[in-house]
Amino acid sequence: MQKNLVRSFGVALLLLGAKAGFADEHAAVGLLRWQDADVVAEGATLYDQHCASCHGADLEGAPNWRERDAEGYLPAPPHDETGHTWHHADEILIAITTHGTAALVGGDYRSNMMGFGEVMTEDEIIAVLSYIKSTWPEEAIEIHNEINAAYGG
Repeated sequence: MQKNLVRSFGVALLLLGAKAGFADEHAAVGLLRWQDADVVAEGATLYDQHCASCHGADLEGAPNWRERDAEGYLPAPPHDETGHTWHHADEILIAITTHGTAALVGGDYRSNMMGFGEVMTEDEIIAVLSYIKSTWPEEAIEIHNEINAAYGG
């Protein structure tokens, strides 16, 4: 039951995020603290420890990340501006990082992205995501902020 609840919640988050429109430039910027140097530094260290082996030391992702491998799994996407991380509201990014992609999407979705909720605290997950956001170009940050505002963050 809990697994189905997590799946339902995750699907709802993904659908809401996908349908999110854009708000004005003065809107809230969400939960990530990409402008806080201490948080970003902690996030960079945690990213190196927990994420870089799959997503790349430079956030470049795995080669052919949009194509399933022989076992049907999607490789790790990039977290730089060439990926789709900045297309999702903070709440969705936190949920994916906490529970893992497959747990949220459900069905037959296959991904090697595990949930880190038992490995890192929510503050540490936010630090990692803050580090990632801090590396994006200003245009991606502005769009991400608008997505957060439209999402309600």
